Amino acid sequence: MQLKGATAIVTGGGTGIGRAVCLDLARAGVQGIVVNYSRSGAEAESTVSELAALGATAVAVKADVSREAEVRDLVALGMERFGRLDVLINNAGTTRFIPIGDLDAVTDEVWQAILGVNLLGPWYAARAAAPHLKAAHGCIVNVASIAGLRASGSSLPYGVSKAALTHLTSWLAMALAPEVRVNAVNPGRVSSRWFRQPFGEEAAAAQDAASAERTPLRRVVTPEDVSQAVMGFIASDAVTGQHLVVDGGVSIAY
Repeated sequence: MQLKGATAIVTGGGTGIGRAVCLDLARAGVQGIVVNYSRSGAEAESTVSELAALGATAVAVKADVSREAEVRDLVALGMERFGRLDVLINNAGTTRFIPIGDLDAVTDEVWQAILGVNLLGPWYAARAAAPHLKAAHGCIVNVASIAGLRASGSSLPYGVSKAALTHLTSWLAMALAPEVRVNAVNPGRVSSRWFRQPFGEEAAAAQDAASAERTPLRRVVTPEDVSQAVMGFIASDAVTGQHLVVDGGVSIAY
């Protein structure tokens, strides 16, 4: 897939993995990038400035991906601005940190909030973007999680949402073939503000160190590592319906 002059939408593109993907897309020659955000407006605008420095034209667009009308408006704005859509990165995600045994804390509100962003958001975006991606013979990459493959992570509903997203990837790959490829990356623990915000810098650093000690590669995965896998899927013309674990090898051992 040739990315020079292409356009992309990255949900949750202002921070963490989304930001890293935006920057790698610009470095690869993508010309137009829609940086979606829900709450991180300042960070999204900062990412837009970084993309401009790399030669890309980017725009930060606020949209709650759990609301279908806002997702449709997001895609329409991208088409109006750039005239085509080649790449969709479904990266926006949310969670609640709930001990696995605390079933009473998993309320209907928690389920709806997590499934709305992590599962329905990618579904809404894929459906809205599908005609444009088909016209461009483009691709979708979903950012799922290792928590969707094994019972670990921030909470039970988070893991279930990512398991559903991983399986949705396979279904979309069938539904949108042959014009559009759809794949997913399943990161393990990633050193980002995802953990620093709720737990603080000191606790997050301790978690990073403990995670690195358990990992065969003796390092914590970074947003840039996950972006490498995303870019690999974009470049792989004969790969669709697949998922790739990015966790430094921690999941290969019992």
